[in-house]
Amino acid sequence: MRVTVERAALLRSLGHVHRVVERRNTIPILSNVLLRATGGGLQLRATDLDIEVTETVPADVSDPGATTVPAHVIYDIVRKLPEGAQVSLETGGESGQMTIRSGRSRFALGALPEGDFPDLAAGELPHSFGIAAADLKRLIEKTQFAISTEETRYYLNGIYLHTIEAEGLKLRAVATDGHRLARVEIDAPEGSAGMPGIIVPRKAVAEIQKLVDDGGDSVAIDLSPAKIRLRFASGVTLISKLIDGTFPDYQRVIPAGNDKRLTVERESFARAVDRVSTISSERGRAVKLGLQEGRLSLSVNNPDSGSATEELDVDYEAAGLDIGFNARYLLDITGQLEGDTALFKLADPGSPTLIQDREGASALYVLMPMRV
Repeated sequence: MRVTVERAALLRSLGHVHRVVERRNTIPILSNVLLRATGGGLQLRATDLDIEVTETVPADVSDPGATTVPAHVIYDIVRKLPEGAQVSLETGGESGQMTIRSGRSRFALGALPEGDFPDLAAGELPHSFGIAAADLKRLIEKTQFAISTEETRYYLNGIYLHTIEAEGLKLRAVATDGHRLARVEIDAPEGSAGMPGIIVPRKAVAEIQKLVDDGGDSVAIDLSPAKIRLRFASGVTLISKLIDGTFPDYQRVIPAGNDKRLTVERESFARAVDRVSTISSERGRAVKLGLQEGRLSLSVNNPDSGSATEELDVDYEAAGLDIGFNARYLLDITGQLEGDTALFKLADPGSPTLIQDREGASALYVLMPMRV
């Protein structure tokens, strides 16, 4: 194999594919990126057996061929080469190495044969539709923070994507860790009707979020109950296994009868929560919200470091209420809201609270209270 490629194009592509590769691997081939030079350019592929990312970059191919080399090492080499450089990749002879040349720099990397590299074949993907990159980004960004990291409840370790009939067909993304729930919906893209409900794993969600930023205006999605493939306009393809589990009936935990309505200026509220939580204990981080007509008091009591209180003028007309929340979770949710105000619908100190930008907003959040 002999191929010459621009450093910038190679670096961008390696940046996309090498992230999938785990730093520590018991299977040596999984530490490598597959490089395949054909008449159409240089194809790069990496996998961890759950996710596979493929991209082809333009290249001057003198001698077609394929090999695999350590992904993180070649990424670091190309990253440190000077801007505007041309990079030559070459294999040959019996050495089992790949030579990288650029200017006066020369590197020889240990290589493993292409035949050892696993292929995460997508198989049959009967459901296909296109989605605007901005819509996909919104579905992910508004829900990603609520994905559970608790491995025992593996079915919560991702974002649940499904279509639902709600004043027209909607594509809905839901994530929860049992303490908070995030739900956002968009008008269902054409072709998504009838798709199975799928749980996209946390690692795949993180990769999709990075790829969608520089992946063009639209994304083609093909899926089955077991796998999803996303083809970005930039030429990157990501295939991921889906979580094999049943997402809980999240509708049951979204409160419908919360009659106490609090409207507060979002930024002022977030800053006040941040200030008073400075002295909360790291473990609990509980902040108490005391509600009276037209007024909200935020307070934290920490036996080890003292107490803090702050008052805000708010729009609240219901009976008085004291309720506690995890400060970190409150800040996460208010950070996702887009409007100038935040609407809280409360019931009592022991029941979940509903949080939105405004009545009927496409994104809603549910937060479980803490005992304070």
